[in-house]
Amino acid sequence: MTQRVIGGGVMGLAVAAELSSRGRAVTVVDRRAGAGPHHCSWWAGGMLAPDCEGETAEAPVVRLGREAAGWWARQGAQVTQRGTLVVALGRDRAELGRFGRRVAGVTLDAEGVAALEPDLAGRFDRGLHVETEAHLDPRATLAGLRDRLAARGVVFETGEARARGAAIDCRGLAARDALSDLRGVRGEMLVLRAPEVAITRPVRLLHPRHPLYVVPRGDGLYMLGATQIESEGRGPASARAVLELLSAAYALHPAFGEAEVLEIGADARPAFPDHLPRIRRRGETIHVNGLFRHGFLLAPAMARMVAAWLCDGIRPEVCDEDHG
Repeated sequence: MTQRVIGGGVMGLAVAAELSSRGRAVTVVDRRAGAGPHHCSWWAGGMLAPDCEGETAEAPVVRLGREAAGWWARQGAQVTQRGTLVVALGRDRAELGRFGRRVAGVTLDAEGVAALEPDLAGRFDRGLHVETEAHLDPRATLAGLRDRLAARGVVFETGEARARGAAIDCRGLAARDALSDLRGVRGEMLVLRAPEVAITRPVRLLHPRHPLYVVPRGDGLYMLGATQIESEGRGPASARAVLELLSAAYALHPAFGEAEVLEIGADARPAFPDHLPRIRRRGETIHVNGLFRHGFLLAPAMARMVAAWLCDGIRPEVCDEDHG
């Protein structure tokens, strides 16, 4: 029997990868051909940072997210494991202390920060290095996984992406027609070209209102993100969001002030009220959703649980069959 996966974003592709690796025939149905900006995961930062996310996220996000880096590497993705550097400006030093009490890492002084990222020498007198974390390029990863699945025999169809009958629904926010408690949380991001900046790992700049993360994409490219707004709006980024992101980047390193703005993007991430993902069965349809801001981090574990349920009858730990 062919397993139908509805939605070709990060969750749908991860489910297809797990099922096809177990010998199941899989067809992925998506509303458009190829990976692209119609997928929320297209706009992701690509940080595989379970411990840093644990500063605000619940314990399952940290535990399940620790599977992600290894899983993506096994799928052929280029995973860079140089950890995450967390810093704060002098006026926000209390934020760094609070963060360090919740997240285990190596505490750095000014020399330690400079040794890790020479371009930040003299700018921060304290930092935290979470050594085990990693990152990847979301767009290259989506395209690469799609190609690998096609070569493995997974069929991709373009058409109406609605879950009917026996299917695995991975549509993200579009699944609100079936999941009444799903909501959108808007995020905005920038892509900059800053050849004068040489940062080699994700850097989180803490701030009580406007925290920033900067993720290197190679060749002088950096992704800046991301705002978090209770809104399902998927339109262009606001001027305020762009100003906040650029101001925070300039505070991290003044050379970002001379960067070229290559892209400004925004989308709404699917989330349940507690910001934890769910696997739900409704009749013949299995819904996999609610990854919130943890798409690349949690998709591997969620896909593994779906495959174990369908192939081995093992009920997922995040299963919810009773909620309407």
